[in-house]
Amino acid sequence: MNAISILKTPLIIAVLLVVMAATRFHHFGSAISLPDASLAIFFLAGFYLRSPLVLAGFLAEAALIDYVAITYVGVSDWCISPAYLFLIPTYASLWFAGRWVAARQRQTWRTLALLFAALAVGVTVAFLISNGSFYLLSGHFPDLSWAQYAARVAKYFPPYALNTFFYVLFAATVHVLLTTAARTSQNTTGTRGS
Repeated sequence: MNAISILKTPLIIAVLLVVMAATRFHHFGSAISLPDASLAIFFLAGFYLRSPLVLAGFLAEAALIDYVAITYVGVSDWCISPAYLFLIPTYASLWFAGRWVAARQRQTWRTLALLFAALAVGVTVAFLISNGSFYLLSGHFPDLSWAQYAARVAKYFPPYALNTFFYVLFAATVHVLLTTAARTSQNTTGTRGS
């Protein structure tokens, strides 16, 4: 049994819930807060947990956090518009990317490359859905030209993607360390038992 199997559902769900709750209030982060980890959370939920019920649960948590942030913490409601509903396919695209790579996961370096390729596709699709729907449906940009939109994409896509990659890289590092520690422990226990 590997370390991830030991930790599986309850602890992974708890960690992902706490990380989302701790980071969702500030999209890009600040001097005193981490950037939003929601994109990485949905990718990791797809990778580790895979259940559509988990996807629904994390969608509900995201909406609840947004409600609390706007209603009680004083976070601006500028992003709340008809486009907000498009966060469902935004996050689902990352969840599906996580599920897709989990089905192909092996303990090899090739899998790590596959993981980050799936993450790149998932993040790009998520950005196109969330960003495109916001610019089209929010009502904030009625006269936005394609050149202005491209300039905004160039400004916002890099931190959107990089923050997600850093969180997933951190999770992959923890995964590798736990798996290695579990194997070492099994080998040591197996050697002693011989």
